[in-house]
Amino acid sequence: MAVRGNTGSLAVTLPSDREILMTRVFDAPRELVFEAHTTPEHVRRWWGKHGTTLPVCEMDFRPGGAYRFVQREPGGAEHGFRGEYRDIVPPERLVYTFEYEGLPGHIAVETLTFEETDGKTTITSRMIFDTTSERDGALTSGMENGAAQTMDRLAAYLELIVRGK
Repeated sequence: MAVRGNTGSLAVTLPSDREILMTRVFDAPRELVFEAHTTPEHVRRWWGKHGTTLPVCEMDFRPGGAYRFVQREPGGAEHGFRGEYRDIVPPERLVYTFEYEGLPGHIAVETLTFEETDGKTTITSRMIFDTTSERDGALTSGMENGAAQTMDRLAAYLELIVRGK
């Protein structure tokens, strides 16, 4: 299935009963796309759904380091997310845990890979959950739509940076 956004599409598939695979192409070089994921100055500019802000963006970017993001909706509701970086291979791969603070204890392991072809970067996100029900719960929570909106925001942000260079 594919979720269409304003600036492109996020392809979402279910390769196994515990996985969600998401893929999106960005019109930017791999090093820049990787950097946009790894520094708070960048992340707070694009992470989250349309209309949200990221008032908390804490990143101890190293294997074993933690991160925490708090997304604020226009009406003031806040949603926290946290995890730990497990593996970092610049600018090729990030592996980290992902937990929505509203459902503590449900932790996925996400691997992001960054592949560049002809100046465009494909991000592949593979999320692995402990159980099928946890994966299905993530899907029914609206995470596909949220991920698509977040990727749209990233694409728009990268376009501003590339155009500004």
